[in-house]
Amino acid sequence: MSSPPTGPGYEEKAETAETKAPEEQKQWAMAPAQPTAGTSGWLAFAGSLILLVGVFDIISGLTSLFRPDYFLVAAGELLIFNFTTWGWIWLALGVVQAAVGVGCMLGQVWARVAGIVLAALCAIGHIAFLAAFPVWSLLVIALSVLVIYALIVPAKTASA
Repeated sequence: MSSPPTGPGYEEKAETAETKAPEEQKQWAMAPAQPTAGTSGWLAFAGSLILLVGVFDIISGLTSLFRPDYFLVAAGELLIFNFTTWGWIWLALGVVQAAVGVGCMLGQVWARVAGIVLAALCAIGHIAFLAAFPVWSLLVIALSVLVIYALIVPAKTASA
């Protein structure tokens, strides 16, 4: 085995921070960062929108229960069910949607999945309710489609 050369004519140059290239100086600090969940404005938007649609459905439910004569058609002309049944459906769906909207704004994954399912159910329900309140139903269907889009677009790890 040979030992490193030493002696009077050999001068070992110690590498200091001044003699290293800038890339080599910072190499120790370039450890890979832990992936973090990004924030998404879409989730905050979807959460607030599903909360709003939930409030709309609560209003529709209460109107169906307490003032069925408010709507344009007779109960027999609805696609399915009567106004009392629709009132309870909209009221229950609206309360659950409001809770899911809050969950979406808090970044809960379960709320995103439930929000997609509830928005689809809401859109289908408003298709059945279209004869009773056409403009309102079309508006809520459009908002439900927008909620579905806003809940699907962000990454799975994103938070509001």
